[in-house]
Amino acid sequence: MFYRPEDGHGLPHNPFNAVVTPRPIGWISSRGTDGRDNLAPYSFFNAVAYVPPQVMFASTSAKPDRSDTKDSVANIRETGVFCVNIVSEALTDAMNRTSGAWDREVDEFTDAGIEKAECETIACSRVAAAPAALECRLTQVVQLPGEANFVVFGEVTGVHLRDDCLVDGIFDVTRFYPLSRLGYKDYAVIRETFSLKRPGE
Repeated sequence: MFYRPEDGHGLPHNPFNAVVTPRPIGWISSRGTDGRDNLAPYSFFNAVAYVPPQVMFASTSAKPDRSDTKDSVANIRETGVFCVNIVSEALTDAMNRTSGAWDREVDEFTDAGIEKAECETIACSRVAAAPAALECRLTQVVQLPGEANFVVFGEVTGVHLRDDCLVDGIFDVTRFYPLSRLGYKDYAVIRETFSLKRPGE
C-alpha cells in the first residue's frame, strides 16, 4: 500500500502514529501565571541534545478556552518553564485521566489524585511518584505548518531520579516499566532490555 497524506489513506483510522512507534510519553507539568497547575501527556516527545541537555514535545490541537493551543503550551508561553515527568506502568491510569480536555481551571493533579512535589530550579509542580522528572526552561516555541501545531523546546535545568530506580549507578528502567505510546488507542510497557555495542567499541 502507498498513499499520499494529502489524498487520504482510505483506512478506518489514520495509520501515521502507528508507524512511528513506540514513542515515549512526556507527561508535562506546567503552571500558569495565575498559579494554577496543569498536567497533560504528550506522545510527540523526546530528548534532542546532550550538552546542554534538551528536550522537546509537540502539541497538535487546541481548546476553546485557549484559542490557538492547549493549556500546557499556553502556560509555558507565560512562565517560560515546564517539567517532564516520566510515566511508569503504575501511573498509567492517572496519566490517562490527565489526557482529558479539561477546562483551564481544573488542576489535573488533584482531579487524578496525583501527589505533587515542588521543583527545585523552576516554579512548577512535578509528579512526586514519577521515576524521573526533568525540570526545563523554555528555549523556543516553533509553530509548524497546520492548525495548532507547536513544538516546545526546553533546556533541562534539574533532574530528579527516584532512588529505587538506581542500580549500581545506572538508571534501571526495568525497576518501573516505562509506558510508551503505540498507534490508535494502544500502549506498551517495556519489561525487557538488551545491550548492543556499536562498531568500534
